Amino acid sequence: MPTPLQERVWEALRQIPRGRVTTYGEIARHPGTRAVRTVATAVGRNPCAPAVPCHRVVRADGQIGRYSGGEGAATRIALLADEGVKVQRGRIVDFEQRYWRYPSHSVTSPSGS
Repeated sequence: MPTPLQERVWEALRQIPRGRVTTYGEIARHPGTRAVRTVATAVGRNPCAPAVPCHRVVRADGQIGRYSGGEGAATRIALLADEGVKVQRGRIVDFEQRYWRYPSHSVTSPSGS
């Protein structure tokens, strides 16, 4: 059974637009927590990947990091490439232009209220 924070994180993943990436820290700020590692754990436990796009979450330095789905990093790179996001030497190309931030007013509860 998922925790309320996991549910908020998974909902936050659904909001990341196709062809864009965000960071674990950005997701942590979205539901109003500082627990970046807990958010990273929730992202890693996403039961609905890739429909809930955890492959769009990368490290703050633009590195793709690890990925637990399919064949690991190769699967993440393929999913991102399918969305037009290029990865070179393990880092998102044009990371600053691909980076997506949540609107500051969009913090939601798991129920959407």
